[in-house]
Order: sequence, then structure tokens, then C-alpha cells
Amino acid sequence: MIFAEIETKAAVGTYLSHSIKIAEGRLSKGHKLTETDLHNLVRAGHHKVTTLRLEAGDLHEDIAAAQLARAVSQENITVKEAFTGRCNLYSAVHGLLIAKPDEVNQLNGIDEAITIATLPPFTVVYPGQMVATAKIIPLSAPARSVELAGQAARLSVAPFRKKQIGLILTRLPQSKDSVLEKTRQVVAQRLQSCDNDLQTCLITDHKTDAIASAIQELRNRDHDLILVFGASAITDRRDSLPAGLEKAGGKILHFGMPVDPGNLLLLGEHSGVPVIGLPGCARSPKLNGFDWILQRCLADIKVTANDLTSLGCGGLLSEIVTRPQPRERISQSNNLSDISSLPAYKITALLLAGGQSRRMGKLNKLLQLWQGKPMVQWVVDSLEQSTVDNIIVVTGYDAEKIRAELADDKLDFVHNPDFAEGLSTSLISGLKAVPADSDAVLVCLGDMPLISKDQINQLISVFDPENSAAICIPTFIGKRGNPVLWSRQFIPEMITIKGDNGARHLLGNYASDIREVPMDTDAILSDIDTPEALKNLREKFTEKLTGKIMTKICEDPGDAG
Repeated sequence: MIFAEIETKAAVGTYLSHSIKIAEGRLSKGHKLTETDLHNLVRAGHHKVTTLRLEAGDLHEDIAAAQLARAVSQENITVKEAFTGRCNLYSAVHGLLIAKPDEVNQLNGIDEAITIATLPPFTVVYPGQMVATAKIIPLSAPARSVELAGQAARLSVAPFRKKQIGLILTRLPQSKDSVLEKTRQVVAQRLQSCDNDLQTCLITDHKTDAIASAIQELRNRDHDLILVFGASAITDRRDSLPAGLEKAGGKILHFGMPVDPGNLLLLGEHSGVPVIGLPGCARSPKLNGFDWILQRCLADIKVTANDLTSLGCGGLLSEIVTRPQPRERISQSNNLSDISSLPAYKITALLLAGGQSRRMGKLNKLLQLWQGKPMVQWVVDSLEQSTVDNIIVVTGYDAEKIRAELADDKLDFVHNPDFAEGLSTSLISGLKAVPADSDAVLVCLGDMPLISKDQINQLISVFDPENSAAICIPTFIGKRGNPVLWSRQFIPEMITIKGDNGARHLLGNYASDIREVPMDTDAILSDIDTPEALKNLREKFTEKLTGKIMTKICEDPGDAG
């Protein structure tokens, strides 16, 4: 490709290297210049432009990105239309993403112009959730490199499949029925989250012979996944649970795994059927190593001893009491402007900007100017100045105009084609794009220009899902407002919301997880969604500015001019 600054009048058919704003609108980076464009650019005083001209063997960024995305996509992955050199890949089913790091690394090493980024391997994904993005860094890429990159890696999604599942709970004399029932419920909930049900639950003594009989009974009844939860943790291969498996005719594949919590997991099999001895932490609904193994089994992915031993990198899932507690030190600091004083959680901001703005009349409220900037830009600026890790903007109505106004910001965009069906569709579109490694999502509205970075940081500083602060809600004089910070544990339930509703109605189900965060201004209550509200906002600012000028005149008349 030829990248150069040239005379505007000679630029027809080339591609802009940088976006340019003119009276007729914004010409975006990568735009192919026409004769009309040249006329408008010259009239606006742009007599030279920096452009890209494709040479033989080059592919335009959009063509290259789309070709790469299609080449790497295998089972249960759909590819959307490429834009600005990016082509996104989405899951078509509920299951696990299959991506091999070595293949992805090889692809990304072929040519610096070509990249692909994926969710972590074996991430649980939902239909319509983005799993990868192919991005061409410059405005074109060599066709041969794109072809080689497309041969280097393969991505797919393994769907969860219905299984005949049996659970064995062992008991000791001191075992409580309530504990056994709670364990059964937690295991059943885990299965339901992966589109499965618990068919059989057997309760037996914590003895080798009893465990062996229970395992054999489940195999005789054609169960194709057997889970065994011991009343006492497995401490050795010769313990009651593994000994019972071997006595039933099964075999131990591996005991223990480098995942914490989840170390004491037993992997075995009986006549080709997986048998899993659960670690004690599986009584808790919190993520642990058992979840990783269960999810693979339910997606028909064979798990081997080598698979278990390879999980150490990234296997530290949460703090335990014997480790230092960094957040204890963090929580003692009230300095919200100091990034180091904030908890080390990864936060994704989800900015909903796809509504039809009906209450504003013919105007799109998000594009209305206040103090020289569109309202939605004020919200984006506050988010960018805060400590959120990434920002996803959900568009719908007037999508192109919203994207054009925010083109200079480092944002991820998700388009909701069903925006007319209500707020829930935009919320769901955004939630499906939240990165798998995000700990929480901050749901923001685009018509709240008074929200500040300090208020956002204040919410983030309080977030602590392990200590009754999994949902953080700002308040002013006792009234709840926006934005709201949600732990990612609530995303599966939020995705089920229907109609013109947000996630507020879920709050009643999780009162013990809510932390209200008092704010010192009513900005969290001020959404500007009517002409009257916009007029009042502008008048309030004018009055405040006039007051400041009058105060300055009274204090120092000599500076009044």
C-alpha cells in the first residue's frame, strides 16, 4: 500500500488515513474519497490529505477482516459484517468456546497488520455473545498474509448437551439432612446453568462398599455422568471415595488439580463414563475448579489427566484466609482520585445509547448540545476519566450518528437491531459483549451528562461481592439513582429480561447483596429526556455562570472586562 500526503484534487479513489470533519459531516478513517468529497474538502480548506492507495496484492481492511473471520470460524460461530477494519465473531449456541492459544498466537505472528483476539478458551458463552474479533491494524493487509492467517487457527463453540446425570451424596453419623439437601440444590443449579437437570440423587454411607454399590447402580441405570460428593474431603487415592470407584470396576485418572478453590477433585471413569469426585468447595455456588471440569463434560469435551494438570496458570480463582487480603488495606483509603486506592477488580462500563428518545420529540436527546458537547459525550468523558477498564456503547436508533460523534474515543460498539422492542434488548446486547474476565458491569444511561468520574469511582471503590456489596447503587437523600454496578454473577439472569425494562426489578431478589452509596449531588437522579429537562439544564448552567461572573465583578471590579 502507498501511504502519503497528496494533493486533495488528486485523491479520488484513495482511502482517508484519518477522519476529517467538514460542514457536510464527518469523513471517517478508511472512507473511499469521491469527486464530491474532494470538492467539499477543498471548499473547507483541506488542500492536502493523507491517504492510502491499495497496490496489487493488497486487501482493503474490511475485506481482509471479513475474510479472516470467515476462515477461522467453525461450528456454531456466526460472523457479522466488517466495519473499520474489524469483523466480530459471535456464538450461535450456549456452550464453551474452543480456541487453542498456540494457534491464535501463530495467527497473530504472521503479519503485524493482522490480529485476532478471543475470549479465554473454554469460556461459557451464550447465543449472540461476541467470542472473538478480527482486526486489521492499518487500512489494508497483504492478501497472502490474510490467507495464511486464515489457515493458522480454528474457533468453534461446543454446545452443552443433555446428559443423564446422577449424584451420590455420602453421609457420616453427624451429617445433617439440611446440608445434604443444600448440596443437592447447589449441584442441580450448576447443571441447570449448563442446560441440564439432575435425574437421580442417591444418599449412602461414607464407606467404600456403599459408594461402589451406588456407582454401579447409576451405571446400570445408564447414567452417562456420575458425580460423587463425599461427606469427608478426599485426602488420598486410597480414601473411601476413590477406593469405592475402583471396587465398582472404575478407574482413577487423576487426583488433585492446580486450581484453588478446587484442589481436591478426583477425575475417574467407569465403562467410558466420567466419574467426578467433587471437592468440598463445590457446596458453594461460587466459581471453583469443579465448574471448569463439569462444563467440559456437559459439552462433550473429554477431560484427561493432562487437562487437569495444565490448569495452574489462571487457576487461582479467589482469595483464601491464609493469604494476604489486599482489599483490607485498600478499603481504608478514601482518596477517590488515587487509582491505587481502588479495588483491583476489572470493571466494564456498559453505556446504553440505543433508545428512540420519544419523550424528546423529534430530537435525539443524546445528540443535543450542552456546554458545547453532545450529552452522550459528557457521559463518555466521565467514564474515560474514571477507573473503568473498558467501555461498551450499545447503539440502536440513530446508530451512525452516535458512532460518528464518538468516533475519536477508544470505545467498543455493539449495535442492537431490536432497539424498538425496548430497553431490555439493548441491555442484553451489551451484556453479551462483556469480556469474560470482567468482574462487574457498570450499567450507564447516555442521557445523564452530570455524572462525574468521582461518582463512578466511588461506586467502584465500594464494590466487594464477597462482603455483601455485589450490587452498588448510588443514592441522594435516600433515593436510588444511576448508574448501577452489578457483579458479573448476575449477568445470566439479567440476560433473561424482556420488554422495555432494565434490571431494577431484580434488586428485590438480592437485598443482602446490595450496597447503597450516598452521593453529595443529585446528578445520579438527573436524566435529561424531555425538552423541558434540557431547557432547565441549560438555564441552570447559564444562571450559575452568570453568578460566577457577578461574584468576580464584586470581588475585583478591575477585572470585570
